[in-house]
Amino acid sequence: MRSLSTDTMGDTTSALSRGGCESLHSSTTSSAEGLRMAQDFTHAPVLLDEVVALFSGVPSGVVIDATLGGAGHASRLLASRPDLGLMGLDRDAVARAAALTALAPFGARAVVIPSRFSVIAEVVAAGRAGDSPWPVLDGVPMGDRVVGILADLGVSSPQIDEENRGFSFSQDGPLDMRMDPSAGMTASELLDQIDEHSLISLLRDNGEDRHARRIARAILAQRPITTTAQLVEVIDRAVPRADRRRGHVASRVFQGLRIAVNDELGELDALLDASVTILSPAGRLVVISYHSGEDARVKHTMRRWAEGDCTCPPGMPCVCNSTTIGSLVGRRAVMATETEIARNPRARSARLRTFEADR
Repeated sequence: MRSLSTDTMGDTTSALSRGGCESLHSSTTSSAEGLRMAQDFTHAPVLLDEVVALFSGVPSGVVIDATLGGAGHASRLLASRPDLGLMGLDRDAVARAAALTALAPFGARAVVIPSRFSVIAEVVAAGRAGDSPWPVLDGVPMGDRVVGILADLGVSSPQIDEENRGFSFSQDGPLDMRMDPSAGMTASELLDQIDEHSLISLLRDNGEDRHARRIARAILAQRPITTTAQLVEVIDRAVPRADRRRGHVASRVFQGLRIAVNDELGELDALLDASVTILSPAGRLVVISYHSGEDARVKHTMRRWAEGDCTCPPGMPCVCNSTTIGSLVGRRAVMATETEIARNPRARSARLRTFEADR
């Protein structure tokens, strides 16, 4: 399975310049449908107060929101810290259009870049070199200090709720699932190409152990599968009635396909590797995960950075010359309160982890 190939630097704009090459009036969102989707892009940011608090003490500089969405986190961060600039990355054109509206009050302090977050290092290098937009404060570029990186992984509510995107098993639509609908393989195309062994592994990696083989064989026997309703029907028929938990089984299959279509784990690995090369001293990386595989990657990577790959026995002085590059902010993941979950049920699976760089 291949990862998406998107043009990283080809289309950029600041939130101040609404007439830029990707404003609400540009060709990327000029159709009535595109404009409606951008205007309807409302998403309740998860763990918002916690995120703002974690960035409250970082030095002045630029924060990169690697998963900008509708800019819910980004706009609150800028409102709370007038000395911060914001660079927002997102592959979804509709999300970027909505973000431009949300960030417009902050003017040139905020810039929006169409990009995958796996190439964050290249985006930052281009901005620092003056080859792409960089946040400006009081008419002056904000220097090259990156004091924060935020990644809120997964799919936003508007993406899930839009049937034409194909993310939801509860609505019929094209079996697409691409974060960037203009590039890469759709979920339908992936299922046309995948072999049985790989599909079984994909299902098991997402928690569907008991019926993985049965579901995989049913899917392959029925392909091509082009709509979400077709896929749900195949899954329902494959799972014995006594064991059928329609929503739960379908949700795991859909989640696994979405992760594979968008190479989400590969993207996350690249983001983590790049983050520690970008952050300035006392800068913080904040990651919100919704999937156990993502959270495990974040947890183990941050712990390795904090412990320096030490191979000495636990409880003994370190003699292996390992070097740490920062520290964990809290030993456990932060989770949503029951109050937030009642207001936004999709926050239930969120796990937030933070790392602070010391060099």
